[in-house]
Amino acid sequence: MNYFTTETPFIIAGPCSAETEEQMINVASQLKDAPICMMRAGVWKPRTKPGGFEGMGEKALPWLQTAKAIHGKPICIEVATPEQIELALRYNIDCIWIGARSTVSPFIIQELADALRGVKIPLLIKNPINPDIDLWQGAIERFANAGMQDIGAIHRGFSSYDKNSKYRNKPNWTIPIELKRRMPELPIICDPSHITGRRDLIAHVSQRAMDLHFDGLMIETHPSPDDAWSDAKQQVTPNILKKILSELKIKNGSVTDLNAQLQIEDIRQMVDSLDAELVDIISRRMQLMKKLGGIKAENNISVFQPERWREIIENRTKQGIPLALNEEFILKLFEVLHDKSIKVQLDVLKEK
Repeated sequence: MNYFTTETPFIIAGPCSAETEEQMINVASQLKDAPICMMRAGVWKPRTKPGGFEGMGEKALPWLQTAKAIHGKPICIEVATPEQIELALRYNIDCIWIGARSTVSPFIIQELADALRGVKIPLLIKNPINPDIDLWQGAIERFANAGMQDIGAIHRGFSSYDKNSKYRNKPNWTIPIELKRRMPELPIICDPSHITGRRDLIAHVSQRAMDLHFDGLMIETHPSPDDAWSDAKQQVTPNILKKILSELKIKNGSVTDLNAQLQIEDIRQMVDSLDAELVDIISRRMQLMKKLGGIKAENNISVFQPERWREIIENRTKQGIPLALNEEFILKLFEVLHDKSIKVQLDVLKEK
C-alpha cells in the first residue's frame, strides 16, 4: 500500500515557512490534538522576485525535529536541489515534496530524481505552475523510474493571467481527475491554501476536493497568520484548521445501498448510450469539415472565417441557455470543436 493511502483523508498541515524555533514549537503544540497525519513547513522558499523572505534554510531543520518531538507526527518539507535533498536526509526529514516551479522543468526533475535514486523516502510532487498534465505525469514517472515507490501528487492549482479570478491559482479540476484516470493507484492530495490564496475559501475548496474523492489535503496553518513572513493571506489558525477538518463531509468511494446502486447503473447505461450518439455526431461533423475543407481549397478560401465563428457562438449560446447550459460551458465546448474543425480543414488543404 502507498504511504499516502489511508482509510481516512491524509491531512498535512503546518506553516508556510518555518520562521523561528518558538513559532514551530507553538504551532506543533496547537496541532497536537488535530486529526492530521503529517506536519509541513517551508525551509527553502523560492520567491517570484528577489528580496523577499526565502526561508531560514538549514538553520530551521533542527526546529522541525523539535516540533516532531512535540507533535509526534512525521515532518515534510520542500526541496529543489540535490544539496537540499542531502540536508533533508541528514536531518532525518520524514517526507519531501517537489514544488510547482521545479516540476515545470524536466531537467530539474531528472537531477532531483537522480539524487534520490536508491533512497526510500515518501515523496509528493506538486503540479507544474502551467496546466500541463503530461509535464506533471512525466515528473512522477521520472521519480518512479529512479526507484521511488511511495509517491503522491499534490494539486495546488495553475497560474493564470485572469486577474478577476477569485482564486490565486485556478483549480482546473479536470486535470487532476485526468491524472487519476491515467494513474489510478496514485494518491492525489489537494492544496487549498495555494489554490485559493485566501483563507475564507479554504473550507469550500477542501470540501470540493473531498467531493471529488481526493486522497487528502495540505493546508497551511500559522499561530498568527496575519504576522506570517510569507503567504499570510492563505494561512489559518490551528483552531480554524481544526474547525475546517471537523466539518468536512467525507464521501464514500463505493455504493453499498442496493437501490442506489441499481439507480446509478441505470443512469450510467443511459449516459453510455448518449455518449455513443455524441461520438457518432462528432464523427459526422468532422466528415462534413473535410468536405468543407475541400471546397475551400478548390476555391482559394481561407479556412478560418471570423464572421462564421461569431455566428456559431452567438447561436449555440442562445440555444443552450433555455436548456440550462451556461455560456461559459457552451463557449468551451465549441472552442474545442472549432479548433478540431480548423485542423481537419488544414489537413485537407495540405493534401491539395
